[in-house]
Amino acid sequence: MRLFEKLNIDFMSKRSTFYFISSVILLVGLLHLFLKGVEFGIDFKGGSEIALQFEKPIDIAKIRKEVDNIGIGNVEVKTFGGTTGALLRTELQEIPNNILPKVKARIETIMTNTYPGLQKTVIDSTVNSITYNFVDAQTAEVISNKLYEAGFQTAKVSEELTNTGVVVRLGIADWIKENLTTKMQDNHFTVLKEDKVGPKVGKELKRDAILAVLLSLVVILIYLGFRFKFIFAVGAVVALFHDVLITLGIFTALYGVIPGLNLEISVSIVAAFLTLVGYSINDTVIVFDRVREQIKIHKTASIEENINHAINKTMSRTVITVFTTLLTIIVLLIFGGEVLRGFAFALFIGMITGTYSSIFVASAFVLEYEKRTNSKVRF
Repeated sequence: MRLFEKLNIDFMSKRSTFYFISSVILLVGLLHLFLKGVEFGIDFKGGSEIALQFEKPIDIAKIRKEVDNIGIGNVEVKTFGGTTGALLRTELQEIPNNILPKVKARIETIMTNTYPGLQKTVIDSTVNSITYNFVDAQTAEVISNKLYEAGFQTAKVSEELTNTGVVVRLGIADWIKENLTTKMQDNHFTVLKEDKVGPKVGKELKRDAILAVLLSLVVILIYLGFRFKFIFAVGAVVALFHDVLITLGIFTALYGVIPGLNLEISVSIVAAFLTLVGYSINDTVIVFDRVREQIKIHKTASIEENINHAINKTMSRTVITVFTTLLTIIVLLIFGGEVLRGFAFALFIGMITGTYSSIFVASAFVLEYEKRTNSKVRF
């Protein structure tokens, strides 16, 4: 299928207008970057992130008040995917030492209420778990179920029928769940996920993410320098920087503005940035191939005419490709859930800016170079 077969638009004559549009968007994005900063996710900051799903709609202010009183310091609480979800984030990875005795006392109380005078032995104890041994397998099974109902994560020491050992996990999520369960008995909930990342790992991930994006741009510069002319490679990389900065600026500007849309920078968002870099450079290379073809065929025509002809020739392919890709991304954005929504949004913005920059940034950069240096690009 072909569209716009006889298209003849003078794109390059309008480049000044689009320079202004790009400059304004970039300036607004950079101002937000410097004033608000980038909001990193748990992948890069380190700490614990717990997602809760309630059966009924919740009052997020009430959840925040209840969590503030459980003794684990400052906890960020916000909605997660709708009116029945809550996302809790704390810089802690383990239950604080001053709270740990309370957690153990709560476990002991549940056991005692279940079996008064219960005989048990602690065979292992760490900051993350306690392992108990009971007199028989049936007692171990009942205690394990009771603790689980109270909000604690439990596991058998072995899968044998004669197993008498129970491991009780002592995690941030367990303590939060145990407290909220008693305070919100009319609205049951489940823990959808619990992510933990150490600060050292988060710092390394942040460094590696930046390096991944920068090295990809360097490799692209080298590759295009060999495939075309070096000025084409520079134009393409300038366009890629343009795409990444605009997308990052939009993420920063819209953070916390759109309900249900998590725009924190996480590992999946970095993957989206690398994807949009690949998509954008593919679109740019196709345009540059047509430009090179036009320059070889129409040697007496100006570079501006040849670029316009190349863009007009590739417009059918560009529109069809972008349209079909955006359809998939929109489906992910609507139905992909909280985990994929930020990833899909980054791709959505990136696909649009990538297509735009192939025309009004990469190609225009080559044109500006020839006009300002009074040189002629030849192949």
